[in-house]
Amino acid sequence: MQVDLRVLRYDPERDSKPYWAEYLVESGPMERVLDLLHRVKWEQDGTLTFRRSCAHGVCGSDAMLINGRNRLACKIRVDQLGRRISVAPLPGLPVVKDLVVDMEDFFAKYRSVRPYLVNEAPLPARERLQSPQARARYDDTTKCILCAACTTSCPSFWAQKSYVGPAAIVNAHRFVFDSRDEAAQERLEILADKDGVWRCRTVFNCTDACPRGINITQAILEVSAAIVERRI
Repeated sequence: MQVDLRVLRYDPERDSKPYWAEYLVESGPMERVLDLLHRVKWEQDGTLTFRRSCAHGVCGSDAMLINGRNRLACKIRVDQLGRRISVAPLPGLPVVKDLVVDMEDFFAKYRSVRPYLVNEAPLPARERLQSPQARARYDDTTKCILCAACTTSCPSFWAQKSYVGPAAIVNAHRFVFDSRDEAAQERLEILADKDGVWRCRTVFNCTDACPRGINITQAILEVSAAIVERRI
């Protein structure tokens, strides 16, 4: 069948503003939006620019606004969308070209919460042991692939770009509740800032947008509760 694919394009070196380009693309119902973009780039217009890597929903690099919702182009199929498909860059981030957005600020906020294990105790002979129950405490937030779909779907982020955003909070949660980590207090102090967890308005856009099914709003509320409990 033929799919009417509309792509919001913009090259800051040539265009005064973004514009919609339309392509008729042959497709099967089980093909993915990423397949359609590849077909356009390889067969119709080699200047079309977008990010992709693993094509299996693991790297998170091909997150886009597809039919009005943040999704991974490599996961959403034609049969889930219909014959008219629109693709635009993630909202709220500067556009580098076409579907490629500048992720520098996003990753700076991610790094700001110290998203890694901190433990100054002497190294054990083998590994730092942890019970299955302790591991299960933060299992959900280990699934984040840093695609930015959650943060760029958040009205609080759109309104205040200094907000650290859902993705950073999710990755802080993963270590705040890790029984082996020793930097929970420091992370909670970072997130107790005016641009931290208190900017969340529990709209649930982030949870809806997450391609990994993480309950992001719940994670943010758990971090907020930990801040209150420790009276930070």
